[in-house]
Amino acid sequence: MGSESYYDVLGLPRNATETDIKKAYRNLAKKYHPDVCKEPGAEEKFKSINEAYDVLSDESKRRQYDQLGHDNFTNASKGNYSGAGGAGFNADFSGFGDIFDFFGGGGRRQSGPREGDDLLMRIQITLEEAVFGTQKEIEVMHTESCPDCDGTGSSTKKTTTCSKCGGTGQIKQVKNSIFGQMVTQSPCPNCGGRGKIPESPCKTCGGTGRTKIRRKVTVNVPAGMDSGMRLRMEGYGEAGDYGARNGDLYIEVYVVANPKFDREDDNLITQYEISPAQAALGCEVEIETIDRKKVMLKIPAGIAYGTRLRIAGEGVRRRGNYGNLLVRIVIATPKKLSSAEKELYQKLLKAEGNAGSSSSKDDEKESRSKKRGIFK
Repeated sequence: MGSESYYDVLGLPRNATETDIKKAYRNLAKKYHPDVCKEPGAEEKFKSINEAYDVLSDESKRRQYDQLGHDNFTNASKGNYSGAGGAGFNADFSGFGDIFDFFGGGGRRQSGPREGDDLLMRIQITLEEAVFGTQKEIEVMHTESCPDCDGTGSSTKKTTTCSKCGGTGQIKQVKNSIFGQMVTQSPCPNCGGRGKIPESPCKTCGGTGRTKIRRKVTVNVPAGMDSGMRLRMEGYGEAGDYGARNGDLYIEVYVVANPKFDREDDNLITQYEISPAQAALGCEVEIETIDRKKVMLKIPAGIAYGTRLRIAGEGVRRRGNYGNLLVRIVIATPKKLSSAEKELYQKLLKAEGNAGSSSSKDDEKESRSKKRGIFK
């Protein structure tokens, strides 16, 4: 698809409604369906339309797509793909169960060569990696096209048309019912839905055209990722039948909690303790950001407990925009006082009491004065 956005593929503005998306998809799908349109590139165009609709019609996927942008949303497919490896992947996947899940065909056509299944893998990243972006090397166990027979399933690399289904990969059955004749289709049991039979079964893959292999994959995790978001690595899933595309590998991200910073949308939140004296008089303190920079923050006099002060541009980076660092002020009440501190607090308490008493007397005088004016 290149850099063309999913909105461009469907000919829609970014604020398109759900109804607009469905309408555009129906019109374009009818126009470019491979069984109808014979123009060069129609099949690829049809795949692009389906890919765009799959994302934009799903509220969660569309929100993530809008947040990350087209390049970042699909950027994982540009990761590096290296040869068979032996070392294991050391990330902790506790709480996730199996690290691989099969998505299945996902609505793809079952006639003819079948496309490969999608895979889902879950990885952990730190909050720092989520803020700035990172690269992760993971290990993937999946099927690939057999190198000895080039995915044909035949040692001679030649296949013959299945005599049972005539090469369609489907068996049609007509049944009579009270509603009339009903036609059902199912994958051909002779060729497994491929429509082709290996001339001489390959000994390496047993005629399947696919072999299981372990690969190391480098995943580009863009800045701004949050827990639950997924990256798609196109073609890194299970191998399809000979002549069909591979499935995709989806990487679901989990961001590990940080002991010092919390995340709220694109803002980071930390807290800083000050003394009652600092709260009353105001002060200037040094705050450490998530990338360990030191930033001076001015705390105004009379600040209340729990007030958040903003340091601009020190939050989450995403699509060229910067969130903020919010510093929550905590006023720490001393549990133990020295003799000198205790004496100072007693003087302060006495001063506050006198001020309160003086204020009360002034209020009482004013009240009596008003009453005298009423009853004159």
